Amino acid sequence: MAPFLMKFFPEVFRKASEVKTNMYCKFDSQVLTAFTSSLYIAGLASSLVASRLTAAVGRKNTIVLGGCTFLAGAAINGGAANIAMLLLGRILLGFGVGFTNQATPLYLSEVAPPKWRGAFSTGFQFFIGVGVVAANCINFGMAKHSWGWRFSLGLAVVPAAIMTTGALFISDTPSSLVERGRVEQARKSLTKVRGINSNVDAELADLLKFNEMAKDAKREPFLTIFERQYRPHLVMSIAIPFFQQLTGINIIAFYAPVIFQSIGFGSNSALIAAIVLGLVNLGSILVSTGMVDRHGRRFLFIIGGIQMFICQVAVTVVLAVSTGISGTKHISKGHGILLLVLMCIYAAGFGWSWGPLSWLVPSEIFPMKIRPTGQSINVAVNFATTFVLSQTFLSMLCHFKFGTFLFYAGWIALMTVFVVFFLPETKGIPLDSMYQVWERHWYWGRFVRGSGR
Repeated sequence: MAPFLMKFFPEVFRKASEVKTNMYCKFDSQVLTAFTSSLYIAGLASSLVASRLTAAVGRKNTIVLGGCTFLAGAAINGGAANIAMLLLGRILLGFGVGFTNQATPLYLSEVAPPKWRGAFSTGFQFFIGVGVVAANCINFGMAKHSWGWRFSLGLAVVPAAIMTTGALFISDTPSSLVERGRVEQARKSLTKVRGINSNVDAELADLLKFNEMAKDAKREPFLTIFERQYRPHLVMSIAIPFFQQLTGINIIAFYAPVIFQSIGFGSNSALIAAIVLGLVNLGSILVSTGMVDRHGRRFLFIIGGIQMFICQVAVTVVLAVSTGISGTKHISKGHGILLLVLMCIYAAGFGWSWGPLSWLVPSEIFPMKIRPTGQSINVAVNFATTFVLSQTFLSMLCHFKFGTFLFYAGWIALMTVFVVFFLPETKGIPLDSMYQVWERHWYWGRFVRGSGR
């Protein structure tokens, strides 16, 4: 929004308004990227704290805390009078996102029945997508108002209030309650999520057994996860979020208006393009919800990876042809439409693969004693990678031009090969039997075989 840039980033506004500016370099500003990426540094810090927090006070209470922090950040951003307030609000938003990204995937995996765990857990990514689309629609509606940016930033208090209030009315997960010694509450929680006519004694007995095993270990979880038998868990908790960010989706999602403006779309057209991409992503997540527990995680990862790779290469070619090597040629309408179509196909590939599955798989592979720790590493790596990419993307776009998208295509090829050889199938496996998957794997079996848990 022009009024927002004029108030907080006047140099960026002046540069973007210059006719002769290279279209790839209009928004290359470290101040602007610092504002965006401050959220990720805060999220990284909070995710490391959240590991102990989810273990000590439970998944539910961590979600409540995250919601309250996010609400405060949104309120400060909406009323910001200077850069300092803007950054403070952004940092509080980061803390809120860090807490909820730690607790929510764990919550969903722990309460879902094994055969439908994939469908339940993809709901997390789906509602993130709903938020992205809603935000872009609000930005589009407010773009012409001088105070529109305040409305756009401040309105984030609404989903924060809904999430916080809703979390107050749910029970904590049975695993978390057992972990904190609240066995009877765990039984009630199990009965609630499995149905009043279900016999939960066997499942509760398993939770108690594995909790006792975790207590007997009596070792710091951040040290335990580095043991040889947990090598595959550690690798996945780092590799999956790292690869997810290197698909380039968050860069495209957060900078979609910037990208489309940079290649010649008008301000309103750029926002419309971002909305279209978001809707495509939402639809593809629904496809993933219907397929993940039938065809498995690996199938969707591989198909989505191939689809994204082809689209990133095609985007590179279209940009090279339409904007020229220097990036000074104005993109034609035909090429612009083709670019939007390719990005939509790309967004669909991400939406039914690395989008939801990057949260699902890490939340289901860890044994109870290192589950909060593993999820904490997963979220921390996600934020750290996003921070680095968000700090460098606009500069990379300015210097590498269309080659930036080829950079991401290379990483997508690598991560797809990684999935083919190193990620076992986890569909339908109870959380406390997941170690069997690693024992049977051609490579990871050498690390976990014979360890039992």
